[in-house]
Amino acid sequence: MNEMRKLTVGKTGSRAPFRTRLFAMLLLFAVIPTVTVTLLWTGVAARTLSLFSARSAWERIAESGEQTVRIVGTAPLTPEQASALSRHQAELRESVQLARRFDFVTGRSMRLVLIGARLVVALVALGASRVAGHLSRQLSRPLDELVGWTGLIRLGRPIPAHAQRRGAPEFEVLRTGMRTMAAELESGRQQALEAERAEAFRESARRFAHELKNPLTPIRFAVDRLRRSAPEELRDTVEVLAEEAARLETMAKSFAQFGRLPDGPAAEIDVAELVTRVARHTVPERLTLELRCQPGLPLVTGYHEPLVRAVTNVLLNAVDATPTGGTIAVTVGTPENSPPDADTNQVVIAVRDSGCGIAPDALEHIFDPYVTTKPGGTGLGLAIALQTLQAHRGTIEVQSNVGRGTTMTLRLPVTA
Repeated sequence: MNEMRKLTVGKTGSRAPFRTRLFAMLLLFAVIPTVTVTLLWTGVAARTLSLFSARSAWERIAESGEQTVRIVGTAPLTPEQASALSRHQAELRESVQLARRFDFVTGRSMRLVLIGARLVVALVALGASRVAGHLSRQLSRPLDELVGWTGLIRLGRPIPAHAQRRGAPEFEVLRTGMRTMAAELESGRQQALEAERAEAFRESARRFAHELKNPLTPIRFAVDRLRRSAPEELRDTVEVLAEEAARLETMAKSFAQFGRLPDGPAAEIDVAELVTRVARHTVPERLTLELRCQPGLPLVTGYHEPLVRAVTNVLLNAVDATPTGGTIAVTVGTPENSPPDADTNQVVIAVRDSGCGIAPDALEHIFDPYVTTKPGGTGLGLAIALQTLQAHRGTIEVQSNVGRGTTMTLRLPVTA
């Protein structure tokens, strides 16, 4: 987490943290409308209460009424008129008193309105700050985490496998998507590195094969001449030279095959017929060959000679794994028990031997160029097979148990 924070410092610069800016924006969105509405409401209330205030008017009415009562009181009145005048004077006084009370209440009500408005603003600000703080945490923490992940992806570092689940469920969807994207980017990096590494191996193999072939031709001519003219006591020496020259020539051919990818026009190939012919010519008689080909297999579009070399190399590897006798079972058919997302439009070649098997620590390196456990081997047989399958957009899978044998499965798409 500290690394991810460091990665985001350079991007934010001198600006306030995202969480602080988000908190301020959410708080302002809540407080500014509340203050505006409260001020309007307070102004309207003050204006309305001022309209209801009639103290001055009632006082003027009472003063004029008192003058009228005094003037009328000097005139001779009947008892009924005097009683009515007294009642009118009492009503005037009571009305003035009520007006004064209402004016007093109106003044105090404005204070209450102002206090209530301030209280409402304070409560809204407090509630808004709590909500804004919660939302800013729920949004800023996952976003900071995802921003940190982008920095890790840019540097090629792994994303934390088990991160805390923060924020809305949609952030978990983003996390899953970023993990998938990071895995695909890492896979792409690895594929690019493997392609670059394979190209370097092929280039070195081409150069080595070229340099090896140059002296082989005169050596072969010289050996043939020695065979015709050498004395009897040098016959064994000449044969040794011939065998070593043949071995070097075979090695040069292996390097040349590995140094180039299949090229030229592709053709439709009967894989069952190809495997049958190669197996019968490659597996020696000391081993039991079990050959099963599913009828009606589709033709595969590809390169015939590279596929012959690939199948031959796999079979030779199985033969070398069973030096003391055993069984080699070869099956050609369509995929069985494939996962739902697998390409079923394939032809599958399975080669199983009953040999010594491959140790787990060596299993992951059997397709690496120049890695071999055979005396005099080049370590290119399975590398050439893998290269050929990859050129056909196919795959090779290996399963091995020490002491019980090995199974190599070659999968070829029908339209490579």
